[in-house]
Amino acid sequence: MHKKKFNPWPYLLIAPALITIFAVVFFPVLNAVLMSFQSYDLRRPSQIRFTGLANYAAAMHDSLFWQALLKTAIWVVVGVGFQFVFGFMLALLLNRKFWGRGVVRSISLIPWVTPGVLIGLMWRWIFDGNYGVLNDLLMRLGLIHDKIPFLAQQSTAFPSVILTIIWQGIPFFALMLLAGLQGIPEELYDAANVDGANAFQRFFLITVPSLKNTIFVTTLLRIIWVANSVDVIFNMTEGGPAYSTQTLSVYVFNKGNTLNLGYASTMAILLALALALVAVPYLKMLFKAQEESK
Repeated sequence: MHKKKFNPWPYLLIAPALITIFAVVFFPVLNAVLMSFQSYDLRRPSQIRFTGLANYAAAMHDSLFWQALLKTAIWVVVGVGFQFVFGFMLALLLNRKFWGRGVVRSISLIPWVTPGVLIGLMWRWIFDGNYGVLNDLLMRLGLIHDKIPFLAQQSTAFPSVILTIIWQGIPFFALMLLAGLQGIPEELYDAANVDGANAFQRFFLITVPSLKNTIFVTTLLRIIWVANSVDVIFNMTEGGPAYSTQTLSVYVFNKGNTLNLGYASTMAILLALALALVAVPYLKMLFKAQEESK
């Protein structure tokens, strides 16, 4: 039997991409896992040593870790939830025909394409208690009489950063869902109109089922991105005041800034495991939905 001649070209062509992925993804992840089992403090390099599960045990008894984990859950659920709702509403609006639709579509992408650092600085200025534009607007409308330090008090700091991340993420959902809406055949809506279906029935019996896979994928991606978001919160509050806006990713970043890389790596691994606990069942639901749609 004639053996097929080995062709090295496919492997050579994908080799640069594989090397790059290993260098920027797999190696840092592996290094973080190894550091999580070490007392790895760059302030005391001579004392770097293997400590087993000591960092994980310390995290379990760290009240700031649990507080940050709870803040992360609220940050993700509220932030992504409202991003999806308002993004869906924007997608439905942009799917309609009206004068200047192209311009409106372009403008609506501005929050998404703006770097997170700039968004954090911009909204920090908006919420500023001394010269922020929000306080000025509320006082001109007669809604408040004294300026509110939105980012300097615990009761308003976290809602303020959540509002910012909602504003940033709406265009992503709008763009993805708009692409899905444009892929739904008009014949389905025409048939529903003939059968006497109202707008509510058309939405839940045609639009939502047709966008089911898109909704699953975009929501999962956004959950991961928001959970790992650091730039917006750090540039607005740096996790304060009194840790009231410190999510787990910000806590990891702050610990890394103190050069305690072993403990920071431990919390990063725990955050990845928490996201995996959300992503795995979510992906199972997605695959099941795809099988049912076939």
